[in-house]
Amino acid sequence: MYESRCGICCDECERKEEVHCTGCVTMEKTFWGGDCGVKSCCESRRLNHCGECEEFPCTMEATMGADMGFDPAPRLEHCRKWAGEKPCPQ
Repeated sequence: MYESRCGICCDECERKEEVHCTGCVTMEKTFWGGDCGVKSCCESRRLNHCGECEEFPCTMEATMGADMGFDPAPRLEHCRKWAGEKPCPQ
C-alpha cells in the first residue's frame, strides 16, 4: 500500500506527529503550506504515486531532496515496489 506520492514511507517519518502531517495522499495542501511539484504532478495525472507514471523516474522525482542531503534511492525503490502491488479496492 502506497503512503505518499513520491515514495516516502510516512509511517516511518519521525516528524509526522510534530508537524501534524497525515500524508500528501490525504492532505489537500502540504503540511508546510507550500507547493510540492511531485504531489501536483501525480494528482494532475490521476496517479496514486510516481511509480505508476510511464516517465518514472523523472528528473524531479529522482532528485527530490538530494539538495538537502536526502538519498532519493529508498523513495524510488518504494515507488517501484508499490507499482508492483495491486491497488486497494475503492
